Amino acid sequence: MPEEPGSPSVAGEGRHPFRQFIVKVNGRCNLACRYCYLYEGPDHTWRDRPAAASAEVLDRTAHRIAEHARVHDLAAVSLVLHGGEPLLAGAEALARFTDLVRDRVPAACAVHPVVQTNATLLTERRVATLSQHGIRIGISLDGGLAAHNARRVDHSGRPSWPAAARGARLVADRFPESYAGILTVVDPVLDPLETYESLLALRPPALDLLLPHGNWSAPPPHLDGAGTLYGDWLCAVFDRWWDAARRETRVRLFEECLALLMGLPAATESLGLSPFDAVVVETDGSIEQVDSLKSAYEGAAETGLDVFRHGFDDALGHPGVAARQSGAAALAAQCRACPLLTVCGGGHYAHRYRAGNGFANPSVYCADLQRFIRHLAKRLADGAARAPRASVPAVSCEGSTP
Repeated sequence: MPEEPGSPSVAGEGRHPFRQFIVKVNGRCNLACRYCYLYEGPDHTWRDRPAAASAEVLDRTAHRIAEHARVHDLAAVSLVLHGGEPLLAGAEALARFTDLVRDRVPAACAVHPVVQTNATLLTERRVATLSQHGIRIGISLDGGLAAHNARRVDHSGRPSWPAAARGARLVADRFPESYAGILTVVDPVLDPLETYESLLALRPPALDLLLPHGNWSAPPPHLDGAGTLYGDWLCAVFDRWWDAARRETRVRLFEECLALLMGLPAATESLGLSPFDAVVVETDGSIEQVDSLKSAYEGAAETGLDVFRHGFDDALGHPGVAARQSGAAALAAQCRACPLLTVCGGGHYAHRYRAGNGFANPSVYCADLQRFIRHLAKRLADGAARAPRASVPAVSCEGSTP
């Protein structure tokens, strides 16, 4: 990947080990969502890779994860089984790979596996297999109604909602212990309360609300600089969540923003200054940065490394990874001078990109983030209903295919 102007080169001192390993067990998807940044965006490297990871790639990946855990004496690692649609590889294949990683890591290192799926391929047998191997299930949906998911269609243009709804309800009804939660990309055109309440009907233990990937050169939909449509949407959902008589589900973005406002540690890619600790292994064994960077330009996530010739420590020295682990030093001067710096953290890295100036810019969502963070700060200052619980673990990697 050619280094973009404005992307800082940061020395390898004080590197933070990876703790989240996103493994592309299958690089294709059974859906053709019309807005997908991965398959419809500027990066087309997926076309030149195998559809599925081979046994050799998975074996070598397990070895490299174990090696990294041993070198850095990690107490736990997160294993994200990803795609495309990972269940195209089969639940048994996911279980075998998970067991392989568990067998290879040091005995003192816990492995926390999760599969991120569009839910259309979930059956009782497949979910039972995942559950038996301790693999939790994260589901990507645009909301809890058919109308919310109208753009999530298969390659023949047929709606995915009937199958996805069956899959989500199966997990909630029969395997609640394996239910990691739901990931939803914010669509400000949809009614925020209807969207939130429809998702609650699917009984997720946690929600991950993500802003659509976009940047200064390719702005997100409905972002015209005239208002704070996304921030307003998030504030409306927050108020509904915060004012509920009881906590109905955990919302990672809300809990972590509240924690940061109170000076507590929180780990999220969208907020704060904590070093980012996720890495991707593609179906051909390439070691890459997270998929969200592919929304910026062709090859943005590439490192030139692979699991056959390199360990994950080699990836820690990559300029892009180093920049994402260097906190405020990687941010634009405008961000470093902002009073919301320690909470906002410059926003999501991919959302800062501008052609010709790399990632050394404020987030394209800067105004929306300010609106959202200041609103939560005011609710805290007003002595609202309850103290937030501890930070919720990630439902999935931000790079999932919504």
